Amino acid sequence: MDDKYSKYFSEQSLWDKLKKFGKAAGAKVVYAVLLLYYTFEDKGVGLKTKLSIAAALGYFILPTDAIVDLTPIIGFSDDLGVLLFTLSAVAGSITPEIKAKTREKLNEWFGEIDPTELQDIDKKTF
Repeated sequence: MDDKYSKYFSEQSLWDKLKKFGKAAGAKVVYAVLLLYYTFEDKGVGLKTKLSIAAALGYFILPTDAIVDLTPIIGFSDDLGVLLFTLSAVAGSITPEIKAKTREKLNEWFGEIDPTELQDIDKKTF
């Protein structure tokens, strides 16, 4: 992932994007974003890993990307691709605690999520 996107990442801009588009993006995209965010926040994660995560989250936040995010489902497909690629690359840094915290936040926002909905992501990262 190109570091040019990391400049778009900030905690505030991430939460703003999730607040505005989280429901439209869907639980899968939000799950991937939160996994990366909580991994980024972990003090035990190295700088190189954090830079990769910042770039992926910056791409997610960026208002102009390959497919416009205003289009439901399809609009976030490129974002999901970038997020999944990065999750695969940093999977070794995702702890069970990060996964639990992510699922807790996801359930808070979306209600109880069908575990099969997230299986694709879990298979690529765990």
